Amino acid sequence: MYITTRKIIYPEGDELEIEHALTINELVDLNGFPLNLPLPTSRMIVYRIMKITTDTYRGGETVKYFLELLTKYELEEYVI
Repeated sequence: MYITTRKIIYPEGDELEIEHALTINELVDLNGFPLNLPLPTSRMIVYRIMKITTDTYRGGETVKYFLELLTKYELEEYVI
């Protein structure tokens, strides 16, 4: 049996296991769920997927999605 584990890695180093795959430059919320664009406001906690790594081992792999926190000014270009 081959097991794929997916984790998001916050800028502070904390990890959270997620169930779904993400892509580079995708915007996600605090729990790692993709956000629909345009955003309703720039006053949100939003992360961007900046790097993806895969660690392969016998019987599976771990995919790590590294997050980058966006500032309010960066979010303004994604707001209606």
